Amino acid sequence: MALADRAYQKYVYQKFQKYIYPIATRRLSAQDVVFLNYGYEEDPPMSLPLTASDEPNRASIQLYHRTAAQVDLSGKRVLEVGCGHGGGASYLVRTLQPASYTGLDLNPAAVAFCRRRHQLPGLEFVQGDAENLPFPDHYFDAVLNIESANNYPRFRQFLAEVARVLRPGGHFLCADLRLRERVSDWEAGLAESPMTQVSRRVINKEVLRGTEMNAPQMLDLIDRVVPAVLNRVGREAAGVPGSRVYRRFESGEESYRMYALRKD
Repeated sequence: MALADRAYQKYVYQKFQKYIYPIATRRLSAQDVVFLNYGYEEDPPMSLPLTASDEPNRASIQLYHRTAAQVDLSGKRVLEVGCGHGGGASYLVRTLQPASYTGLDLNPAAVAFCRRRHQLPGLEFVQGDAENLPFPDHYFDAVLNIESANNYPRFRQFLAEVARVLRPGGHFLCADLRLRERVSDWEAGLAESPMTQVSRRVINKEVLRGTEMNAPQMLDLIDRVVPAVLNRVGREAAGVPGSRVYRRFESGEESYRMYALRKD
């Protein structure tokens, strides 16, 4: 990517984080929306045991569970970069029993919401930049990143920071998406990072099923919180069936993948 393109991408990302994302957080937090991902479902269905309070978020939880459970997080020190509204952090703390879990997000409104909404022993939320993580070297056993890094202006810098804060033998666990023309650069960034790829899966079909599961509640939410003039934009952002996002996953124009990497 040319330097001018990187500069423009960074500018757009910063404006989004400063203005649009906090506004969206305030609207969505008022509706107690704690997940912001497209969702995930397998064939046959995962049948993941969930509490009654978690059940409405099944598709989104399954994406977190399948990504995080690539390694054993029990008793581990975990960092999630791009924690959003904290639903995944809360679920993983309650079910996978890490020793500690830190959720980091650039959006202060999201961090404030998480601190109010998810109060569990061992769980904390901090405001910070994915490309300049505010943690010491070799501090975490695992770093998690769900549907977030595709927005980062300097992906390789983010990977360098992940490797820096991971202890030797620690894991980077991620699920993310890229348009077809950006996949080669995505793969190159991962290959050039100071981590070894342990596994890779293309999960377009599973994400499509997840968006289908989420569609009824997402459409209801959009009708309630999104101004009518922006209804179509809301549907695109949610990736509901019929949207361009859904069609891109369906055609393979956009690739959604799950990875596990290890710091040697």
